[in-house]
Amino acid sequence: MIDKFVPTIAGALDGIKDGATILVGGFGQVGQPLALLDGLIEQGAKDLVIVANNAGSGHVGIARLIELGRVRKVICSYPRSSGSVWFEEAFKAGRIELELVPQGTMAERMRAAGAGIGAFFTPTAYGTLLANGKETREIDGRHYVLEYALHADVALIEAWQADRWGNIVYRKSGRNFNPVMATAASLTIAQTQHVAELGALDPEAIVTPGVYVHRVVHVPYGDPT
Repeated sequence: MIDKFVPTIAGALDGIKDGATILVGGFGQVGQPLALLDGLIEQGAKDLVIVANNAGSGHVGIARLIELGRVRKVICSYPRSSGSVWFEEAFKAGRIELELVPQGTMAERMRAAGAGIGAFFTPTAYGTLLANGKETREIDGRHYVLEYALHADVALIEAWQADRWGNIVYRKSGRNFNPVMATAASLTIAQTQHVAELGALDPEAIVTPGVYVHRVVHVPYGDPT
């Protein structure tokens, strides 16, 4: 019987190694797997490469990992979002690397990884500092930059509902980066607010099929309706 639910957050995060590249879902804190990030802080992995929309804020989640010196590099679109004091301090001190990636390009790099596409050309960032050192090409009179697929060791995502096969439904803007990240990692771990019986989820509403999800942990929150 397939049952991807893991009883504890510690169990869900078991095996994450130092130096891992980790995708973190969410747009700001909307759809961000905060319980899994808290668990990662407790788990102790270090020298991490974090891929997310921003570099965290306050003293929680990604920001807390940076504060603790556990992140070697951040790949993101908005490193200076509101409250990103720990990233700014670490970056100015030379303790952390930054790879700045336009938001759409970052999403497409992860989508490419999940689809088995090695690289793609995009006009985004052509003629800017972000294109320095990258292959460019003119196609039908327009200039493009070559970007490579973005694979990761682990994806941490947040779901609204999940069943024991790992089929996932998201709620409204909580969808954001979570679906594309789920496809781009060797190990995808989801925290879900609600548990659905097998067969109860509308197939048309399932955004991430269970084939992409390896572990699920129930973190209750909110009204299931």
